[in-house]
Amino acid sequence: MSLQVEKLEKNMAKLTVEVPAEQFEGALKTSYNKNKNKFNIPGFRKGKAPQSMVEKMYGVGVLYEDAVEEAIDATYSDAMKESGLDIVSRPEISISQVEKGKAFIYTAMVAVKPEVTLGEYKGIEVEKARPDVTDEDIDNELKKVQEQNSRLVTIEDRPVADGDQTLIDFKGFVDGEAFEGGEAEDYPLTIGSHSFIDTFEEQLIGKNIGEEIEVNVTFPTEYHAKNLAGKPAMFQVKVKEIKMKELPELNDEFAGEVSEFETLDEYKADLKAKLAETKQQKATTENENNVVQKVVDNAQMEIPEPMIDEQVRNMIDDYARRMQSQGISLEQYLQFTGTTVDQLKDQMRPQAERRIRTRLVLEAVVKEENIEASDELVEAEFKKMSDSYKMEVEQIKSIMGEGGIKQLKEDIAVQEAVDFLVAEAKLI
Repeated sequence: MSLQVEKLEKNMAKLTVEVPAEQFEGALKTSYNKNKNKFNIPGFRKGKAPQSMVEKMYGVGVLYEDAVEEAIDATYSDAMKESGLDIVSRPEISISQVEKGKAFIYTAMVAVKPEVTLGEYKGIEVEKARPDVTDEDIDNELKKVQEQNSRLVTIEDRPVADGDQTLIDFKGFVDGEAFEGGEAEDYPLTIGSHSFIDTFEEQLIGKNIGEEIEVNVTFPTEYHAKNLAGKPAMFQVKVKEIKMKELPELNDEFAGEVSEFETLDEYKADLKAKLAETKQQKATTENENNVVQKVVDNAQMEIPEPMIDEQVRNMIDDYARRMQSQGISLEQYLQFTGTTVDQLKDQMRPQAERRIRTRLVLEAVVKEENIEASDELVEAEFKKMSDSYKMEVEQIKSIMGEGGIKQLKEDIAVQEAVDFLVAEAKLI
């Protein structure tokens, strides 16, 4: 194999790989062995005709597709290493020459990891996040606990009000015709939840049990059911039941029921302490993010588009795995939300670019400040993984291999860079 490397604009490069004729001949032989049972040659049993007869009968081109794939698979990895480039995208392959008895030549267009020019990164000034706990914070927390301990009371002496939980029958019509999925009986609907389209819920306010109402709404233009998108609709609705939440009174008895404390004041003090801890953690994260973002904004780099494409693909794959863990396939999610794969890619693209920029800048800080992951930090991380997966540390190291351990050390060094930037920053 021989290789030519041509660096292009915008952190792109072209690798031209030449596979010797004899090596490509071997790839053709592999392709023949893979496909020989597909060919019918008069005078030979299926799969027994020699390669020369297959080539004569069908043309040598019939073996090219798999031979090309075989030759690329056998050489591209070595070409990547030999190029000396830090390649960050999948190759875009083009065939330059494929002919029996001659060298096989192909090109691979790839994105190369961009150089980062750091701007100001030490002594960055950012506004400090305040972890103060206010009386309003405590009141809001108490309201949540009240909601969790509320009970539903059936209402019969007044009409529907905002916040009520109702039970309704409904049937929807578009252009005077009932439509699929637009009918239900004994449907639970919380007024103000905005789970129904347009002003459906608001139009039920003031209506009484047993009352039949015409509710007029318009479907959103981006509605997942294309046959309904943007169209006006009329629903015949009957209110069958009204319930409201009854909140427990805030007193010592309430505190004793929902906590280990005997008085409301003691319970409030405990809530304040827990909120302070939570707010401090959020403030620490916010300070880190603000400092890092400012350092990223001060840096300069030119990210090649294929690098962003690769990050988007990885994010979609990760998203699909998380959906699958919840029992939903990516295809089902896209169907439910009325979203296409291309739309999902567009939604994720800005975040993908932010992730790349942040990582590149932090790696540049690691290099500039000679930051290394200490043995203590690395072993501590292995210990965490050991406890989490209930495995021996050496077993985890064996599974990760050299590449995985190298990546772990790089990740730890990047986090150390974050800590360095925050320590150097001026939080005002």
